[in-house]
Amino acid sequence: MAKRRPATHKDVDFEVFDARAHARVGETTWKLFNKAAAHAVTIALSGGKPTIDIVVHSAAGARWLGGSDAVAQYEEDPEASVFERIEIKANSLGRLP
Repeated sequence: MAKRRPATHKDVDFEVFDARAHARVGETTWKLFNKAAAHAVTIALSGGKPTIDIVVHSAAGARWLGGSDAVAQYEEDPEASVFERIEIKANSLGRLP
């Protein structure tokens, strides 16, 4: 039976910002991706254009996030503050019949 990956890693953070790279009211950094994603979707539904920045602080954090390919990417520039950026969009399709 495959071992499950832990939901968090001490060296990985998920930061939510609006389109102007400003933190919105409330918490802006999470250890759990799903909490950051829920906050970003809330911003998107209120008309904002949020991003989730994945910040990796170590090779171990990179390995947790994406395996050996992520470690190689991390080692190319370990001083980079943002490992990956995800843009969140939410479009209301209106009421369905």
